[in-house]
Amino acid sequence: MIETGTRGPTAHRGTLGFAAAALAGVLAGAAVLGIGELVGAILDPRSSPFFAAGATVVDHTPRQLREEAIRRFGSHDKDVLFAAMGAAMVALSALCGVLERRRRIGSAVFAVLGIAIAGAALRRPDAQWWYAIPTAAGVVAGLIALRLLLGSAGIPVHADPSDGIRLGRRRFLAMAAGVGAIAVGAAAAGRFVAQRLRDVAADRSRFVVPKPVSDVAPVSPAMTRSVPGLTAFVTPGTDFYRVDTALQVPAVSSAEWRLRIHGMVDRTVEFTMDDLRRRPAIARMITLTCVSNEVGGTLAGNAVWTGYRLADLFHEAGVHPDADMVLSRSADGFTAGTPIQAMTDGRDALLAVGMNGAPLPLEHGYPARLVVPGLYGYVSATKWVVDLEVTRFDRAQAYWTARGWAEQAPIKTASRIDVPAAFASLPAGPVVVAGVAWAQHRGIASVQVQVDDGPWHAADLTTEYSPDTWRQWTYRWQATPGTHTLRVRATDTTGTTQPAQRRPPMPDGATGRHSRTVSVR
Repeated sequence: MIETGTRGPTAHRGTLGFAAAALAGVLAGAAVLGIGELVGAILDPRSSPFFAAGATVVDHTPRQLREEAIRRFGSHDKDVLFAAMGAAMVALSALCGVLERRRRIGSAVFAVLGIAIAGAALRRPDAQWWYAIPTAAGVVAGLIALRLLLGSAGIPVHADPSDGIRLGRRRFLAMAAGVGAIAVGAAAAGRFVAQRLRDVAADRSRFVVPKPVSDVAPVSPAMTRSVPGLTAFVTPGTDFYRVDTALQVPAVSSAEWRLRIHGMVDRTVEFTMDDLRRRPAIARMITLTCVSNEVGGTLAGNAVWTGYRLADLFHEAGVHPDADMVLSRSADGFTAGTPIQAMTDGRDALLAVGMNGAPLPLEHGYPARLVVPGLYGYVSATKWVVDLEVTRFDRAQAYWTARGWAEQAPIKTASRIDVPAAFASLPAGPVVVAGVAWAQHRGIASVQVQVDDGPWHAADLTTEYSPDTWRQWTYRWQATPGTHTLRVRATDTTGTTQPAQRRPPMPDGATGRHSRTVSVR
């Protein structure tokens, strides 16, 4: 672990071996993140080095790679990103330690990386000049740690080489343990401080969902089917898909939350949660769908949303007749562009504060989010919403439209096979094929199932709850031995049927027909 070398005629100096130098770099990198996390928690959690770096990676990830990540990992895409970032940071830190060992340029690399991350923090939406402070503090701490660790193996002058090596090893291990403890302690303290400063989870536990003056209708037995493996009609909050750009869930309490409506309006208005509570609330069952959902994908969910009509809020502001878009902004700076017509044309477009009778889950927008039926989420479902700017599509661009996605994004007619499972082995005889279909704000008129290349057969649809929700369907198939391919297609109430040609989600939603191959014995 320790090598000896001569740096002068009389002085023997210890130098770290390759593995120990790499470990020194990793510990120094941990100090950067730990101290940065602690300082960031005090100033603003969004300014921490890890968050700034991760958010920048998300913003600049090529759309093909992002779509592939969502396709493969769904709501766990951020977990994969965190793991990849962690591995990359460990590798870079180890490299810095090795470079510092011989050429003394590891510190320079650390400094350059720090400048890059600080710059990324300063470019975040609504960033302040002090967003660079956590990274700067972390880099200073990391450089000090790196120098101390590399210098801890020094062998005193005139020491016996073998004794000096042992002494250097002990010094290094003691210093490594100390730096590691400080890094971990700082990170833990940062989390603790952030939790103490902004205990949004506790705030949510005290939040009372308003009693709606217009409640949801009950779900009748005719609207559901009890088929093992079939998607439930109502999606629990814990199972609801999550796709967004927030690496760190914004911490906004109900007391500090504000919603500002401004831009092309007669008057700027601002609402607090107390203001909203004096207004009538409504509850509606609405199915949401992510534009990244592949054919047959699971990035769709149906829930009861409680909130306030957006049309009423815009009415108070007085929308100019030539406005055609609302640029909504999240507490973390994410933006979405929604056609203002979809928010004011009589559909149940909501500023939602409740989900399935409970306060919004933190990761689904607590304390308030947008829910606009019929549009993909990237243009209609802004979470942690705090700002609504009434404007025009030719004057402003939102986060995803600036990256090539379509401005207008009505949800396409879609259907999915839930059961039987892909490549299932089934007994010959009656087999129940089942799934869900959706065409929000238009409604599903029919669903058909095809076996191999045979004729299309009508599936049995459950009773429609509303045009804004999905419908379950079943088909009883008399299965014969062999390998078979099952396909499904839906037709909405406008007469539009799912096209056979498959297209990827980019730029305005996937098309095609879902299929599953099964074997019958």
